[in-house]
This record gives sequence, C-alpha cells and structure tokens, in this order.
Amino acid sequence: MDDQEIVDRISALAAEEQSLEEAHIGEGLSARERERLRALEVTLDQLWDTLRQRRAKRHAGRDPDEVHPRSTDTVEGYQQ
Repeated sequence: MDDQEIVDRISALAAEEQSLEEAHIGEGLSARERERLRALEVTLDQLWDTLRQRRAKRHAGRDPDEVHPRSTDTVEGYQQ
C-alpha cells in the first residue's frame, strides 16, 4: 500500500467511526457495535503508525516499501 492508499483507508475508517459514534448519541452502542468501534480504533492506530514509518523511511533516504505494519499489541502499547 502506498501513502495515498493508506490516507484513503484512514479517511474511510475514520468516517465509519464517526458515523457509528454519532448514530448513537445519548444511547449506548450494542456489543457488536462496541466491538466494531474497537476494531476501527486499532486498525486506525496501525495505519497511522505505518504511515509515520513510511514517511520516516523516506525522510531518511530509505525505501518506504520496506515498512511492514506493526502488531496490534505493539501499536496499542505506545504511550500517549
């Protein structure tokens, strides 16, 4: 996936996340919806991490295609 494909995927998933959250303002999400929301959050974290890695490689004069998505445990373990 190139940078633009990653950005497009981030945009689509972020829109789905927002839509899911806005559809249930004032009422809770179902268990299935909470699970989907969590999956969206994790996938978005992985995509942002991959995009940052690609940009760093490019900035360092290296091939951004060498980047591989990091595991869920890795990206979810980052300190904010």
